Amino acid sequence: MNENIERIVDDYSTHLLRIAYFYTKNRHAAEDIVQDVFIKFLQSDYSEQGQLRAYLTKMTVNRSKDYLKSWAYRKIQFETKWWMKTSDHDHIVQQEERSNIGAAILKLPLKYREPLILYYYEEMSVIQVADLLQINENTVKTRLKRGREQLRPVLEGEWEVLRHE
Repeated sequence: MNENIERIVDDYSTHLLRIAYFYTKNRHAAEDIVQDVFIKFLQSDYSEQGQLRAYLTKMTVNRSKDYLKSWAYRKIQFETKWWMKTSDHDHIVQQEERSNIGAAILKLPLKYREPLILYYYEEMSVIQVADLLQINENTVKTRLKRGREQLRPVLEGEWEVLRHE
């Protein structure tokens, strides 16, 4: 059993950490979220009904949304705005911030950021994104289009995909 758990953590932790980071924009919060997801996964009675990756992704998305609604997050946002703290970023955060595309996507509102991340970074189909976010397929398409429109002026010449859609 422990070998299976270790394999699952090794296989999916980077993927889940990336998703949580795109929601929270905070490495430490993302790590906490992923840890919570794995703890809840161990406590659950998961049976192989579908893909484990999709199940863990949905748990991470839901936990990230809960975090964004939490008092702790609002307090951190208030303190950051109030004192304009700068924090040390580790290697992964620095890589993400150096990426013009990643930085531009992180500046988008959550409702446009979610579908873009799931569609382009996680390579999910529109149907899968709609199912995961529990919204209509046409809503996903609209949010993808509007998100690309907001990114187009910022990333002109940098994101090849935007030119062809």
